[in-house]
Amino acid sequence: MRTVTASDANRNFSGLLRGVAGGESVVIISRGTPVAKMSPVDAKTGRQAARHSLLHRLENQCASGQRNWTRDELYEDRTCG
Repeated sequence: MRTVTASDANRNFSGLLRGVAGGESVVIISRGTPVAKMSPVDAKTGRQAARHSLLHRLENQCASGQRNWTRDELYEDRTCG
């Protein structure tokens, strides 16, 4: 397990993600104290979490019946009411 400082993690975030995607775990420290751990997600667990998040969001959105939405509107967190 690799350890990196918070500032190094910030500067090299995409590199850390590549390492984690390849199976590596990384502990991030701030001022000498471990504050976070990045580790690979089990593929099945990751898909289930993404599916749950999408369904939850769709259940809480208003159905407008219109088909003229913008791309930005897809990512807005809107609720009915």
